[in-house]
Amino acid sequence: MRKKIAFIGAGSFGFTRNLVRDILTFEAFKDAEIALMDINKERLNFAKTAVEHIIEAGKYPAKLTVTMDRAEALKGADGVLITILQGGVDIFASDIEIPAKYKVDINVGDTRGPSGIFRFLRTIPPMLEICEDVRKYCPNAVVLNYTNPMAMLCRAMQSKYPELKITGLCHSVQGTAAMLAGWIGAKMEDVSYRCAGINHQAFYLDFTWKGKDAYPLIHKAITTKKEIYQAELVRNEMYLALNYYVTESSGHNSEYNAWFRKRPDLIKKYCTKSTNWNPGLHAYILNTYRERQSTWKKLTREALKKPVELKRGNEYASRIFNAVFGDNEVFEFNGNVRNFGLIDNLPYGCCVEVPVFAAKDRLTPVHIGMLPPQLALLNNISARCEELAVDGALTGDSNLIYHACIFDPLTSAVLSLDEIRNMVNEMFAANKKYLTYFKTIKVKP
Repeated sequence: MRKKIAFIGAGSFGFTRNLVRDILTFEAFKDAEIALMDINKERLNFAKTAVEHIIEAGKYPAKLTVTMDRAEALKGADGVLITILQGGVDIFASDIEIPAKYKVDINVGDTRGPSGIFRFLRTIPPMLEICEDVRKYCPNAVVLNYTNPMAMLCRAMQSKYPELKITGLCHSVQGTAAMLAGWIGAKMEDVSYRCAGINHQAFYLDFTWKGKDAYPLIHKAITTKKEIYQAELVRNEMYLALNYYVTESSGHNSEYNAWFRKRPDLIKKYCTKSTNWNPGLHAYILNTYRERQSTWKKLTREALKKPVELKRGNEYASRIFNAVFGDNEVFEFNGNVRNFGLIDNLPYGCCVEVPVFAAKDRLTPVHIGMLPPQLALLNNISARCEELAVDGALTGDSNLIYHACIFDPLTSAVLSLDEIRNMVNEMFAANKKYLTYFKTIKVKP
């Protein structure tokens, strides 16, 4: 039978094009129905053209459905991919610029901390609406989320809809593994690893090359090769202190803890001088969004003129679908799931990122046990802040959002309790139209 895969937020051009390309490379999906759905007609049409080019170039007997009706896209779907963005550049700017007024310097702001929390608060209503429609129109579908903030969104969706097969995917795990392999001259096919923690702050608990511990080689590369040390200043400093390597970029990790962005001199030292694509510059992604506001159409048209690439990429989604409802070839990946007996020294029920096995009709997460104590301590702070934020969203309690922000490592390193309260109230006011589900949007002393 023809399989159906629905893209919700298909206007995310790069994600949609690459994921469709990957999906159609599998024998089980060559004739799949690809259902593209977005609320932005112009972006949806660009995605439609890209998928048409892929189908034509690959001579696939696939069917393409393009719609602005979410129910139509989801009806009978076997797999669902979520790549939405709630709100535009202007409201995202408030996530960065209001904390900046209070000297909380943000690099990306889409994962945790006050910026990530308010992005989550805006995004969770449509995400839960998507889940409700999945339950109604395709309750057995595998739902893969790519939308940030990954951990909080997955935690909320999984708690409200435990009967659905939902997990979240981030390419930082395989991306960083490839980076580390490159540093020691290893081929990825000769590398294996066990990685666990929370999204964007998972750690390689072991990393082997041809069956041997590769951490001594990684350590040597970081400590003896200046270009490697400089390429990931924040992450390399974290490794030297914590003894395990973290998955997400230096820019992101600089805003997840109290060590690198609390003073201008530290920002200058660690967050501006790097050969990495994102060393940690202030408002890095916001500035990119602003630049693309006037250029995205031109860039998209140029991308559509280039020859179509049909070779499968490194994203996990297509392989997961193939394992669960395709050729049933078992596939292991790192996914975001609730912590029901997976990591023993992180909060029960929080969202963790652990190895997951995809197989016929199921996703099975792997028990990790205890994280090294220094990693568990770091993860606990962020995981518990995320738990407070999710509880605040699901109950409409603005005080829990304040509590989540006062314990955020970077925010608490810079501001007093009263200053955090004022900042949170400003962020509530800026997001007022998105937060009608709160009982009150003002935190009182």
